[in-house]
Amino acid sequence: MLELDKISKSFGAVRALRDVSLEVRPHEVVGLIGENGAGKSTLMRILSGSMRPDAGAILIDGRQVVLRDPKRANEYGIAMVFQEQSLLLNMSVAENIFLAQEKPFMRLGAIDRRRMIEAARACLAKVGLDVDPAMKAGELDFAARQMVELAKALALEDRTDAPLTILFDEPTSILEAKDVAMLFERMRALKSRASFIFVSHRLEEVLEISDRVYVMKDGEVVAERLAAGVSAPDLHAMMVGREVKGEYYREARQSPPRADVVLEARGLSVAGAFRDVSFALRRGEVLGVAGVIGSGREELTRTLFGFLPQTSGTLLIDGRETVLKTPTQAVAAGIGYIPRERRIEGLVTDISIAANVTLARLDLAMRHGFIDHKREKSIAEYWINRLRIKTPSAAQLCRNLSGGNQQKVVLARWMAARSHILILDHPTRGLDVGAKEEVYDLIRDLSAAGAAIVLTSDTLEETIGLCHTILVMRDGAVTARFDAPARAKPKQVALLEHMV
Repeated sequence: MLELDKISKSFGAVRALRDVSLEVRPHEVVGLIGENGAGKSTLMRILSGSMRPDAGAILIDGRQVVLRDPKRANEYGIAMVFQEQSLLLNMSVAENIFLAQEKPFMRLGAIDRRRMIEAARACLAKVGLDVDPAMKAGELDFAARQMVELAKALALEDRTDAPLTILFDEPTSILEAKDVAMLFERMRALKSRASFIFVSHRLEEVLEISDRVYVMKDGEVVAERLAAGVSAPDLHAMMVGREVKGEYYREARQSPPRADVVLEARGLSVAGAFRDVSFALRRGEVLGVAGVIGSGREELTRTLFGFLPQTSGTLLIDGRETVLKTPTQAVAAGIGYIPRERRIEGLVTDISIAANVTLARLDLAMRHGFIDHKREKSIAEYWINRLRIKTPSAAQLCRNLSGGNQQKVVLARWMAARSHILILDHPTRGLDVGAKEEVYDLIRDLSAAGAAIVLTSDTLEETIGLCHTILVMRDGAVTARFDAPARAKPKQVALLEHMV
C-alpha cells in the first residue's frame, strides 16, 4: 500500500538516513524502533510531507508520488499523530478536527458550525470518544486529546480515496496503562479502514500492537521481523548492537546514602494539589515518588523547585528553613530541575549547547560583566566529553540533537551549576533503551558523588530499580513509605496497593 524505496537524507555532513526501504501493507500496524538519533523522526517527517528526501522514492499503491507538504500527504491518505500533540487548546474539538479543512462547511462566506459539530461527532464516534465537539480542546485530559488527534487523522477518509496510513510518533509516552489499552483497542478496531506506523521506545508495546517491526540504527534499516517471532531483548540487541545488561538499573552500584539531611519537608502542602507531605532526603540518596496522575506527585516536584509555592508546612534546605517562591530562589539554594517536557521547559532549543549548559549559572562564564564565549565553550566541552554527548561541537543548536543527548545537556547544566539537590521529573521519558541505560549510569554517578535526588518516573519498575527510598502518593497524600536497598527491592504489587 505504501512503500519507501532507498530514501536518503543528509543535514550538512550528518547522514540522517541512508537507503531506507520499508513497506506498509493494508490493514496492518508496522512498528518502527531505534535509538535516539537512529533516523526515525526524520523518516516520519518525510512521510508526513514536512521534509523532502535527498534521494529515493515514495510509492502509494505502486505509483510514485512526491509529498511536497503535509497537505499533499493528506491528499494521499497520510496523517500524523504527534508526540507533543498538535491541537490548539483554545479552540473547540470540532475546529481542531477540521483545522484548515473548513471549506466543506462554508455557507455564504461563513462556517456552518452546526454542520461542523455534527461531522466532528461522527469522527469522534470512529475512535469511541464521547465528548462534546463544541468544548475547548484544553478542557480534555491528555489521553482524550490523543483520541481527538486520531479522529482528526481519520477525518481524511472523507477527503481522499487513497488508503489511509496513520503515523504515530511516541503516542503512549505519557499515557497511563489504562489509556494505552484504550488506544490499542481503537487501533485494532480501525485496522479494517487504515494501516499504522507506530514509533515507540517501549518495546513491549511495539510487540503487543504491531504485526511487523522495522529496526533502525545509524540512519539505516538493519532488521525486519514479524512481531510474533521476536522478543524485546532481541529487538534491543538489534537496536544498539549488544544485549541488555543484566544490571539494567545498576543496582550493584547502589550504595547507602550518607547520614546528613540536605532537604527536609515537614507537613508541606499546596492547596488543591497535595497536603501534609513529610520526608528527609539525605546526601547521596535517590528518593522516588510514586503515584498515578492526579496523586499530587508532579505538583510536589514542582513545589520543590519553586514553580508552585507552598501554602503551608515547612521546607528546610541544608538545615535552614526556606520558602521557595520562584525557580531562581531554588537555583540559588543549590537545586536543579530536569522537567518531563525537556523541549519546552528544559532547553532553549534554538541556542547552542554551550549557551544551554551555562544558562543556570551565567556567572561561571562571565568576565568583566560580559559572557566570555571562550570560557563558555570550555565549560560546555568538559561536560560534552564527560557525559558523552554526541555532537559535532559545543556550537551545535540543541534542536538538532536526539532526545537522549538533549536530556544530557539538561543534566550538564545542573552539574555545571554545582547543584547538590536534583529534581528528576520523568528523566527517561521518550528515550530509547540505550539512552536510558546511560541516564541510569549518570544517576548512579551523581548519587556516588553525594548529590541528593528526588525522582518521579513513568514506570514503577524504574522507580523501584533506581531508588533508595520510595514515597507512595494517592489523592494528594503520602500513603506509604518503602525502603528499597540493593538486592532487597519491594514488589510492584506492594506499591500498587497504596496507589489506587
